[in-house]
Parts: sequence; structure tokens; C-alpha cells
Amino acid sequence: MPFTLPLGDSEVSVSLPDCDVTVAEPPGGEAVDVRAAAERAVADPHGSELARLADPDDLVTLVVTDVTRATPDDVLVDVLLSELRRAGVAREQVTVLLGLGLHRPMTDDEIEAGLGDHADLATNHDPAETVQVGTVDDCPVEVHECVAEADLVVSTGMVEPHQYAGFSGGAKTVAIGAGSESLIRYTHGPEMLANEGVRLGRVEGNPFRAAVDRAGDEIGLDFCLNVTHGPSGFLGASAGDTRNVVRDLAAVGREALSVPVSRDYDAVIAGVGAPKDANLYQTTRAATYVVLGDRNPLRESGRVVIPAAIPEGAGAGTGERRFYDRLSGAESAAALYDEMRTGYEPGAQRAFVVARTLRDHDVYVTDSQHPEIVEDCLLHARDSVADAVDPGSDVLVVPDALDTLLVESGN
Repeated sequence: MPFTLPLGDSEVSVSLPDCDVTVAEPPGGEAVDVRAAAERAVADPHGSELARLADPDDLVTLVVTDVTRATPDDVLVDVLLSELRRAGVAREQVTVLLGLGLHRPMTDDEIEAGLGDHADLATNHDPAETVQVGTVDDCPVEVHECVAEADLVVSTGMVEPHQYAGFSGGAKTVAIGAGSESLIRYTHGPEMLANEGVRLGRVEGNPFRAAVDRAGDEIGLDFCLNVTHGPSGFLGASAGDTRNVVRDLAAVGREALSVPVSRDYDAVIAGVGAPKDANLYQTTRAATYVVLGDRNPLRESGRVVIPAAIPEGAGAGTGERRFYDRLSGAESAAALYDEMRTGYEPGAQRAFVVARTLRDHDVYVTDSQHPEIVEDCLLHARDSVADAVDPGSDVLVVPDALDTLLVESGN
């Protein structure tokens, strides 16, 4: 029976009549109205209400996610600005900083689409415009000047499965999104990423998550408003203290997104879709989430197949360029992994985990606008999903690979 997978803002239909196909469908949870959930969260936060934290003469920096996250920032910013108005803070006293990390700047059209009526308050983060505000494990914690100089620092975020942080969101929006290369170099380095506790879906006992949280303390992040989502839509919101917000929403996400796996497969077809399949850097998350998650569902010679549009090629940001340079210049995945174990520049960590994945499994990217970029990066390009799957394969389809946690059966 044919099935559909996301491809950019559309879908692609796939038929594998000669294969045994199983579809991994997480429970999904029950969707909520984002604005109503956000307003409830802000009214009943973990810790003090935002209106009590703010003074009328405060200069406020509100750090939001960038185009690579499907966060409803237009709604969240609107709710937060309303709460600040309740404390007497004028709109003109608020700067909205786009938390890019090492990603490319957002375009005017993207800012308008992401922030709506509040786009005029936005400015792109520039890692060159940072100042040191503290240290974590002897690593300098540096943050954008408008964050360091603010009287009140607030953030939005999406708590979703994350390869390193377990779940994203919380302090990560500010510490990484509005930070410099120093913390990215430390948290994304080979020593950190090789730690057993650094794992998709794990928050407690995760040294990456702990380092980001402590960096948020050093920065002085006062309040956050985050959401989580699943196949059915947005599942909840939480506000206030960052650690409790992440714990809250990670629990919601884990319950909604976990799929037990009891056997192994020849191929996993992993769906991505917009905005993550805009470039190869983000698209490869699907492969690493499958292979390096709680339960690798592939047989020893199994492969990952990802339909992805990748209109931006490898990606245009600093991290994306470093990712491409490392993979395209490598002789093999094994050689690249061994080379990068000694260290690498910030942004190249995605090449490290992709190389780690490719040592054991081939990865195919289909339906892309830039098959030559795919082939440059030690991956295989094919015109369609059917072209990338051998007849007679035992196939697991994960329609939303970035929002599905494959876990050991019985857990």
C-alpha cells in the first residue's frame, strides 16, 4: 500500500510493493491551542511571574528561535509582550534577538513569517558581537551584547528531541543561539559528544544539557516560554524556570513520541520535511536520530533513506559550511571519524556524528534539488525512495523522524 512522506512544504507518495513495510506511528498526544496554552503557562509559571520580574524602565532582550525550528514565535512573543505591558514595559524597550548560533542570518521575509507584527523588533544574532559574562568548566560563556546589557532576559524555545541535549529548548535558545563559538566548541566537541550520557531523548544525567543550563545561569536568563509538539500539533506550553520547563515538556514529548522497536530492519525510511530539509546539514539529523538514538532499528548492513528537498544545498551558515567542508574532503567515514576525535571547529560537530553513523550504515537522500551535494558528503543520492530500497527489504517507515523516539521494546 502506498504511503506519503513530507518533502519540503509538500509530500511525496511512495510505493514499495516488493517490501514488508512497517510504519512507526507514535501516540501523538492531544493537540492544544498554542495561544491559550502559552497564556496559561505564563499565568502559572515555574517561579515568579514575568510581570513581577520586570520593572517599567527595564530594557528587555527576548531571544527567539531561528528558521530551523518550527516554534510559533509570533504567538509566543505576542503573549510575552502582553505580559511585559502588564508590568509597564513599553514595546519600544524590547529587542527580539534571533538565536542563530552559527546558522545563517534570517531574511526579511523569514523574519516577517516567523514574527508577524513583531518583525520590526528583530535583529539577527552575530557571534562576533558577543561579550564574556562567565565560565562553565573553564569555558568562557559569551553572549550577544544586547543580552549582556539587558535588564531582563527572556526566551522562547521548542522542547523537541535533540541529538545532544536530549531535548532542546530551555537555556539552549540563549546559551547556544545567542552565544559565541566558545561554548559551542566545548559542548559540541568530541569529548562531550562521546559521553554516554549525551543521548537523544535524555535530559537527566546528560552533561551537555547540564552545561547549557549552567551557561543560562551565567548569562542571567530570567524567564522562558517554551512549547513542545508532536504529530497531532502543539502539545503543551510551560514557562518560568528553564530547567523545570524542559523537564515538563520533555515528559510530554517523550510520552507522545516514543515508539517501541522489537526487531531489526534492512532499511529505515525517515521523513523530515520543512523547515529541517531546507539543507543537508539539518536533514542528516534524521539519520543520526535513527542510528544514534535509544534503539538502533537497523540490521548490520541496513540503510537509512531520507526524502529531502534541500533547496539550500549543504546550508549557508558557518556551521553548515564547516559540515560540508569536512565531509566533502574526507576519504571515508571511518577516516573522518578518527581524525575528528582529536578535535574540530564549532559547527563541524554534525559532520562528526554523521561520520560516526556512516561507519556502520549507508545513508541515501532522495528527491533532492542538489544530488551532487549529497554525493560530495559521503552519502548516496537517488531520484526516489523506491530507487534507494532493495526489493524484498524489511522496511521501517518513520514519517516524522525528528519527532519520533525509537526505544527498546519494554521500556
